[in-house]
Amino acid sequence: MPGKQPWLAHYDIGVPHHIDYPEKTIVDLFEDTARVFPNKTCTIYGASKLTYSRISFLSDKIANYLLNSGVQKGERIGILLPNIPDFIIAYYGILKAGGIVLALNPSNHHNELIQQINEVDVKRLFLEQRKYPSVVGDIEQTSLDGLIVVGNAIEKLRESDIYAKTIFKSEHSTQVRKVIISPDDAAIFQYSGGTTGLPKCAIGTHRNLVANAIQFRKWLVNTEEGNENVLIAIPLYHVYGMVLGMNLAVLLGAGMILIPDPRNLDNLLSQIEQHRATIFPGVPNLYSAINRLPAVQEGRYDLSSIKACISGSATLPEHTKTEFERFTGGHLVEGYGLSEAPTATHCNPILGENRIGSIGLPLPDVECRIVDIETGVHDVPKGGIGELIVRGPQVMQGYYLQPAETELVLRDGWLFTGDICRMDAEGYFYLVDRKKDAIKVSGFQVWPNEVEKVILENPKVQDAAVAGVFDQNKGELVKAWVVIKNGKTATGLEIISWCKQYLTRYKAPTMVEFVDVLPRSGVGKVLRRILVTEHMRRQVKNKKD
Repeated sequence: MPGKQPWLAHYDIGVPHHIDYPEKTIVDLFEDTARVFPNKTCTIYGASKLTYSRISFLSDKIANYLLNSGVQKGERIGILLPNIPDFIIAYYGILKAGGIVLALNPSNHHNELIQQINEVDVKRLFLEQRKYPSVVGDIEQTSLDGLIVVGNAIEKLRESDIYAKTIFKSEHSTQVRKVIISPDDAAIFQYSGGTTGLPKCAIGTHRNLVANAIQFRKWLVNTEEGNENVLIAIPLYHVYGMVLGMNLAVLLGAGMILIPDPRNLDNLLSQIEQHRATIFPGVPNLYSAINRLPAVQEGRYDLSSIKACISGSATLPEHTKTEFERFTGGHLVEGYGLSEAPTATHCNPILGENRIGSIGLPLPDVECRIVDIETGVHDVPKGGIGELIVRGPQVMQGYYLQPAETELVLRDGWLFTGDICRMDAEGYFYLVDRKKDAIKVSGFQVWPNEVEKVILENPKVQDAAVAGVFDQNKGELVKAWVVIKNGKTATGLEIISWCKQYLTRYKAPTMVEFVDVLPRSGVGKVLRRILVTEHMRRQVKNKKD
């Protein structure tokens, strides 16, 4: 497949086959935009608006505080914030100080947060004031030296902690002390399930992030600098929201309409209407939920400003795409990516042909091969099914402190995605299956091994297996098959409650089936596919009955 790129013929007019990427960092891209569009609105959060020059000023304040408090280049700084302006201020402030951003999910269980903070040796953490008591309570178990609190005053902070507002109001110079940052320096540490196994920390460089933002800027041929507003409902702590929401918006000089709670559909739609959102990256179940809303079906919201929507994290159903485009008049297209190539490698043309079930075409400068699943060495015949491997300027540097895992997925510059795929004759790609058994719940990735480990710690459990089962609304649900020890009894609710004590809520099973024994292969591996097939068979039978 190398050298044969049939997909280029299907690019929209104006999308280049190759891009000359500037030798710039993510900080450079932001400051370039702040110089060109200083008075353009950067963030829209409720009734509050901040310009690019104001965000630049405040992020300078953050950078100076970090440097003056002893932060060294390459130090990891955590952000535990929802989609609010402070996330963006902290993000660029950390990068200006030469730090590396570790963006954390605010809904994660505190055990998971502690583990991730310690694994990458985070010294400082930005967090909301409502999170402060719980984090302070666990701080002795972490590598953290200081907390930066966003929000209203708390009665008392530790001596080493500070309010973000105090930093913003300080009289210190906003001239940031010179820190030399290279495009090849790490910009983000992003936790991912990895293409194999348990969550790992992918290292994304400035060069990776700049390249992917530029690739998508070139891909969206129906947009123009200074005249767009991006609705950011996908979380900024997720690399998808960070790159295709925030970084792309900055490259476009666009306003960012920040939505901290996308479940509040009336607010989300009001924000689209009020601020004339033009770009809306999201996930299929969010577009589907909008389609089902009676107010949308009755035309009570003006969504006609929407131009371009990129859907990721799960398969985009054809009816969801068709209905959403009918209600908005915009273009909704499916793409594909992963944290190891932050964030995307494929997308359907924004104006051209979209093929049903396809993740689209490789972006400019992305090379793709489909190789045999067993060895990963041989290209499969044209139209055949195998593992998708990619090479391009957005591919990560590797996993932090995991050289063996890095060598497994990065070979001669090729990233082995772990996804099973096929390509048609014109270069459109189609996901067939996942090489490993990752579960996607409402766009979030859940790894069965992680859930199984928690279930097996229950003293009543003898054995357990976890897999994803199809769900009309969420894409997949987490189901557990559990073997109870002799002489013990348990209920499904008890197992679910147990998991919720130790896992983020979306990772906990929503279905539990008790079985006498789990099917295993000759080498003892649980055959999850048999369990899922039997579940589906019974579902079909029940519908018929």
